[in-house]
Amino acid sequence: MMSTRALGLGSALRQVAFKPRFAPALRNAVARRGITTRSLPPSASEEILNAQRLKRPSSPHFTIYQPQLTWVGSIAHRFTGAGLGVLLYAYALAYLVAPTVFDSTHVVEFIAGLPEGLKIAGKTILAAPFAFHSWNGIRHLVWDVGKFTTLKGAYQTGYAVLGATAVTTVALVMM
Repeated sequence: MMSTRALGLGSALRQVAFKPRFAPALRNAVARRGITTRSLPPSASEEILNAQRLKRPSSPHFTIYQPQLTWVGSIAHRFTGAGLGVLLYAYALAYLVAPTVFDSTHVVEFIAGLPEGLKIAGKTILAAPFAFHSWNGIRHLVWDVGKFTTLKGAYQTGYAVLGATAVTTVALVMM
């Protein structure tokens, strides 16, 4: 590495040549800036975060999009699963609370006494979500294997699930 002495620069010339030119101006600008910090309680940080969230732009809601078989099927699968789960747990809890009222003989006698139209409506209300959730669950298992994962395959299996649901629902209601 070449030193400044090798270049023939004296000490006074070296100080002038290598002295930072903007250091005093920069030092004065930083000193005059006046940054202050203060400690805030945890509740204040939550208020600041909520205020920042209000300033964020909102993303488009799904209601502006045209319904597609893929996302309608996904939402229906979740709803049918939740609905069937709620019915199962409600019946199980009712049986635990009053086992003599909700045993199979009393339930069969109660349903046998209902009008025929109400029985068909009740069976349809139970059979359709059960059939859809079952067939759509098989569709998801097929996707997990890696089959029919293209858009065309998703629509083909979606229509197949709807057809199988209709046939299965009719078969379950007529039994």
